[in-house]
Amino acid sequence: MTTATPTPVPPNHLGGESYRLTLPNTANAPRIARDFLSSLLGVSRHPGLVDDARLCVTELVTNAHCHTRTPLIRVHVAVNRKRVTVAVTDDGGPVHTAFGTLGAPTAGPEEEHGRGLALVESLALAWGTGSGGPQYPGRTVVWFTLGRPELTT
Repeated sequence: MTTATPTPVPPNHLGGESYRLTLPNTANAPRIARDFLSSLLGVSRHPGLVDDARLCVTELVTNAHCHTRTPLIRVHVAVNRKRVTVAVTDDGGPVHTAFGTLGAPTAGPEEEHGRGLALVESLALAWGTGSGGPQYPGRTVVWFTLGRPELTT
């Protein structure tokens, strides 16, 4: 009989609770991430953030699905009393390859694609990109933070 060794979870530097979801890179990944986040926010006293969180996580997971060949998409959610931070990680390579020029709208008003990150920027208190660092080279991380207005000041 072997003994399972639990994998330590890095501490949540934002305080509060930390949750993770790992998804196969399929067309269903955005819906599953959206439902996961809705359930989580519903029980964590952030029901007012559900709509914006669903929209933002859908954009990020859809980008990972459509613009990378990553086999897995990882969603990490940190929830505390004031804020919710969501990070979506893929193995898709450098940010400029997967997402183009970040922060600037890339679509005109009549185009169907290219406005997702501008939408995330307009809804989030903060957002950004990064890499997996030395521990996970080649990974791309895109994150956003939402908060209840009455608690963010």
